[in-house]
Amino acid sequence: MNDLVLRAADSRELAAVLTFWATAAENASRPPDSLAAVAALHLRDADALILAVEEDRIIGTIIAGWDGWRCHLYRLAVHPERRRAGIGGALIAAAEERARALGGTRMDAMVLDDNDQAHAIWAANGYHRQEDWSRWVKPL
Repeated sequence: MNDLVLRAADSRELAAVLTFWATAAENASRPPDSLAAVAALHLRDADALILAVEEDRIIGTIIAGWDGWRCHLYRLAVHPERRRAGIGGALIAAAEERARALGGTRMDAMVLDDNDQAHAIWAANGYHRQEDWSRWVKPL
């Protein structure tokens, strides 16, 4: 991680983020993200989408959402060729620091039940599955 930079995404990078997610993120069980949706996130909270960049190349992402009460983490993704190099943990730490700075006291992460590789990174960073909750969704 010699030249790794963690920073908020620039609005000009949003299309590149979508391209990155097509390769590096779990996409099989979800509707595809759109440029309009990511742009809306960026417009509402420009610092929520944190990138790991190396030599001007996106190699990781995390969305650290803050609703004024709780902190929510989404779209932790690391390029397949760069996994297990500490990038995911660095992104989680950056998201946690952002949450603390905003006054957050608890974080949760959206993690697919069958994504065992993701379970390992979250557990290694002190997160655990909350058995007594289920996520309920409705497409709009």
